[in-house]
Amino acid sequence: MLRTIDLRGRALSPAELLATVPRATAERERALATAAQLVADVAADGEAALRAQAERFDGVTGHDIRVPAAHLDEALAAIDPAVRTALETAIDRVRLASAVQVPASAVTELGPGARVRQRWQPVRRVGLYVPGGKAVYPSSVVMNVVPAQVAGVGQVALASPPQREHGGRVHPAILAAARLLGVEEVYAMGGASAIGAFAHGVAVLGLEPVDVVTGPGNNFVASAKRVVAGLVGTDAEAGATEILVVADDSGDPRLIAVDLISQAEHDEQASAVLVTDSETLAAAVAVEIAPRVARTRHADRVAAALSGPQSAIVLVDDLAAATAFSNAYAPEHLELHLADPHPDEFVHAGAVFVGPDSPVSLGDYLAGSNHVLPTGGQARYSAGLSAATFLRPQQIIEYDHQALAEVRDAIVALAEAEQLPAHGEAVVARFEA
Repeated sequence: MLRTIDLRGRALSPAELLATVPRATAERERALATAAQLVADVAADGEAALRAQAERFDGVTGHDIRVPAAHLDEALAAIDPAVRTALETAIDRVRLASAVQVPASAVTELGPGARVRQRWQPVRRVGLYVPGGKAVYPSSVVMNVVPAQVAGVGQVALASPPQREHGGRVHPAILAAARLLGVEEVYAMGGASAIGAFAHGVAVLGLEPVDVVTGPGNNFVASAKRVVAGLVGTDAEAGATEILVVADDSGDPRLIAVDLISQAEHDEQASAVLVTDSETLAAAVAVEIAPRVARTRHADRVAAALSGPQSAIVLVDDLAAATAFSNAYAPEHLELHLADPHPDEFVHAGAVFVGPDSPVSLGDYLAGSNHVLPTGGQARYSAGLSAATFLRPQQIIEYDHQALAEVRDAIVALAEAEQLPAHGEAVVARFEA
């Protein structure tokens, strides 16, 4: 089911390693073109486009796009007590882990009367997307909302697809999670449509444009974020999920197999990759996977993901080669099943899970970490969702007259060197009689 890529005996440069990384590139290119059109339609036609797209993609008509408060109340009243308890635990854990992501303000004294103050200012308004297509993610409500609240964001709007099985309402588990967190502005909008509506606003629904859009989703959601980037801020493109397992011969084939399957059940475009220097382990994992896929609820979806070009077993010569491959891949989720793991050497990953008792599923729900993470190699330069996503660093400059005098001549010299004399004149004017 999983194809094998054999890199043994090959000394590859970082660029050559990057070329070997399994990706579903063609699917992402098609998603970008489709997402651009969907966003453009929402920008032009507002509610009418949202309704047309809901009928096309969700099979829903005549629904409340802006969710009435009663729907939120009803969902919370009806939620399974065990699920409510789990959500409350997740909220507490993510809130604790998010709190340390807010930097403290600081003042730099550069000299008498010369001060630069650093502060972190939350954005005014955010639009948070929660998927609801092939699966339902109340946990993603927690992962989006809590960091925004911790950062001090004043206005939080949430969107998730309308569900045909629930009469066009957002899934009740998502509504219940939103009510638990005190979110009152919720919209039944899915995929690229929701991203476009957040970015452009829909006045007739009372939906004002937001400053930042965040949230996970499929490749269409990730592509829509790319389309609206620049108009609004976005988090990293958290598209179809990825898991990369790095393992040596100490790894348990059974645990590796179930972890690969666990992420493959998200979507047919999910990526599941094992990198190992043990041919014996690779064969054992392959043997474990086939019967487990046949028994799992979403067998067809898992099989499609594991058989796709984005999934593979990669054989390498040694742990150093496995580390280099992982850093080239820059996975969303990285699991280390190693006798002697060195997580600090794996510098490019959305989140790193160390040891057999730290599966990705733990991070998906109750680790306290955030599960909205960069995909498609963006972990090389982007971070997962955090309180920092909603904060802007601002510097406040305060110099008195004497402190400005200390740097007057240096400013004039640089202004002349750059042929911008008025810059220097603006300073000199402050010392004229």
